[in-house]
Amino acid sequence: MAKEKVSLSLRIGTYGLPILAVLIFLLFSYLLPDTYPTASNLQAILTNQSIPALLALGAMIPIVTAKFDLSMGYALGLTHVVVMWLLINTHISWIWICLVSIIGCSVVGLINGLLVEFAQIDSFIATLGTGSVLYALSGWITHGGRLVPPLEGLPIGFTNLMNGHFLGLPIGAFYIIALVAILVIVLEFLPAGRGLYVIGSNPRAAELIGIPKQRYVILAFVSSSAITGFAGCLLAAQQQVGNPSIGSEYLLPAFVGALLGSTTIRLGRANALGTLVAVAILAIGVAGIQQLGADFWATPLFNGLTLLAAVGLAGYSARRRLKSGAEASRKSMEATNQK
Repeated sequence: MAKEKVSLSLRIGTYGLPILAVLIFLLFSYLLPDTYPTASNLQAILTNQSIPALLALGAMIPIVTAKFDLSMGYALGLTHVVVMWLLINTHISWIWICLVSIIGCSVVGLINGLLVEFAQIDSFIATLGTGSVLYALSGWITHGGRLVPPLEGLPIGFTNLMNGHFLGLPIGAFYIIALVAILVIVLEFLPAGRGLYVIGSNPRAAELIGIPKQRYVILAFVSSSAITGFAGCLLAAQQQVGNPSIGSEYLLPAFVGALLGSTTIRLGRANALGTLVAVAILAIGVAGIQQLGADFWATPLFNGLTLLAAVGLAGYSARRRLKSGAEASRKSMEATNQK
């Protein structure tokens, strides 16, 4: 009986968040039957939440190694400002502009990784410092104002990066699906992904068994920043205006999604599918709150409370996982001794 209770508890912990997402959706569908459970609302949610979802998936990668990248919101803002400035003031193809911007953002990730691994600066402090520098660069480029495109607008191919549709869904949804698939393959099935998890759980053990800890952590930061750079290009295509202060507002939802995702699918571990479920909860929750006519402060309040809940649940899940492992080891030793 006790074993069945533990098994049931683990199943509830594993799939509780997807169930909660369905319940929240049903609740808002009941409260807003004419506007919420509609195709147009689904389209709006997928469009508006594509960039936060990409950032949450990007934030998850350093979290797998027990590191945090607080510069990603500012990197997002700087990337979209740089893209807008180059589109407005040069005749370079938007494809090359996006590629250069993603590479430039990846260099920021490289700097973060070097500061954390070689300078031995705590990831919170290192990435907060680089984030402040990036925010200053955004203000310098824009002189504190906004970058507005000319009357003829931006290239259609560029704006279709976010405005386009495929198979009846916003193109942003397919970016998320592709990234989730890549992260699942890398983290769950490739040696590099397993190495990242070992580093996150026990860095010393990772070094003893030959995992190149420094290289993997740096690559985690670079990968996260490359995703952030791509999201910055999409943000420029979506907003079509360069705003130097817009990036920071995406930071909190990204970390909420990444941390909350570690409480489902793979308990106690940051994982791509769990992050996707967490982002879905945030998306449907925020959409419902906004449609109910809540004040502007309701959204950051919801994100903040969800972050606190995410951190608490992540810690609880990790403790449960360790306790279950210790209990299994104890029973195995007892059975061996009896033999």
